[in-house]
Formats: sequence, structure tokens, C-alpha cells
Amino acid sequence: MELEITVVDAFTESIFSGNPAAVIITGEWLSDALMQSIAAENNLSETAFLVLADASTYQIRWFSPLTEIDFCGHATLASAFVLFNKNPELASIKFSARAVGELLVEKTETGQIQMNFPNTKPEKVETIPDNLVAGLSIPPVEVYCNSQAYFVIYDSESDVLSVQRDNETLKQLNPLDVVVTCRSESKDYDFISRYFWPANGGDEDPVTGSIHTGLAPLWAERLGKNDLIAYQASKRGGVLNCLVAGDRVIISGNAVQYLSGTITV
Repeated sequence: MELEITVVDAFTESIFSGNPAAVIITGEWLSDALMQSIAAENNLSETAFLVLADASTYQIRWFSPLTEIDFCGHATLASAFVLFNKNPELASIKFSARAVGELLVEKTETGQIQMNFPNTKPEKVETIPDNLVAGLSIPPVEVYCNSQAYFVIYDSESDVLSVQRDNETLKQLNPLDVVVTCRSESKDYDFISRYFWPANGGDEDPVTGSIHTGLAPLWAERLGKNDLIAYQASKRGGVLNCLVAGDRVIISGNAVQYLSGTITV
């Protein structure tokens, strides 16, 4: 069986930065085992699989090289980018995902892709897990948590940029991952972050759309503003525009195509 595959760098305007995701559109679902094997072979943060549900909605599932993921923002952006390129007349797309429901994605006048996600604001943790403290080289100032990850607050960018982690220790926090973040010291951004997910993805994720549905409302409250620009400070780096709107978080970004081709399975 031959399948068309497209690899897109998300949350960037240039290739070799942002977060790459593979997108595969099929007429019906492949088996879970086959989708996981394809994602492992691709060895990208995520591979998104799409199946057209009706005239206006695509069902979407996301797989890391290790496991299926409940919610992935950058691969949703990459999927919308592929669909908008295939159908230039489209202005919006609906995705349906089991864990997060219906997701509306729109093409903006500036060329960015705008995604409407649930607000997943984290709550403060009073008792910090020992494995979280032991797994990071710099002690947390504060810790918050939602259903996806622990949010570690630091005082400075140097802490966020230089912190080292022990992946084997952080794996013990499974199923939760870890994001470290601080207020940006640059006038270009409101906050920065790095995201570690050894239990679910392997190591450090280049740019993570889903975690910003928690980061944006957290920093909106701390900074007293709802319109925020975020930078994920991985080696590849990526920029996310975030708008907190009640129980929703609107995340926008750019994307560029890196590869298109065919895989044989």
C-alpha cells in the first residue's frame, strides 16, 4: 500500500526550525499498530493521521514515535497547512479528536493559521513531587499542573535555557510531562518555555502547541494581558501567538513545507 506523506515545519516561517510533523490522509483508518509503526519510522515529534468524516470535518489522531497522543497543536497546524494548500478555496477546517472534541482552524489574512483550542489552565501544586525536583538541575520557584504536564516557573531566562534534566527520573512522572517557563526578558516575547516529554515523546520537543493552552492562561493571569507572544526556546525554536478568550485559547502560527512524497507499507 502506498500513502502520500507531507512533512511540515510548524510555528516557523523557515525550514529547519519550528517543529516538524508528518501528515498522512487516508480514506479510512489504518490499524493502530500500523499508524504507530509509521510514526516510529518517521521519528518526528508527531505524525498526524486524517480521515474525512463529512464534507467539513476531518477526524484526526496524533502519534509520537512512542505512543498515541491525546492532543497535539503543531501537528494540527501542519495538517491544516496541508489541507489549505490542497484546497485553496477553504477558509476554515474542522477537526474532530477523541480527547479534545471539535477544533476549528482558520486561515487568516496574514497567512497564519489560527487554531481554537480548549483552555487548559494549570493549578498551583502545593506539594512538589520528589521526582520533579530530582529530575531538574535547577530547583523550581513555583510548580503548576494540568492534565498534560507539570509547569515549572523560573525567575530568569538563563535558568530556562540552561536547566539540565534527568530523563529517567522525569519518566517517573508518567503520564505527565514537564514544561519550564519564565517571563521573557526580550521585548519581542511575553514568555518563553522549554518542554520535556521523555515518557511520551522521547526527549525535548521543539515547539509544542498543546502546552500553550496551559501556558497562555497561566501567563495571561500573571502578566495581566490576554494577547501574548510566546517563544519556545528549543534548539530549533518557534513562535506562537496566543489569545486567551474565556474557556478557549486561540493559538496562531506560520508553517512551511519541507517534504512531500510517498511511503510504501
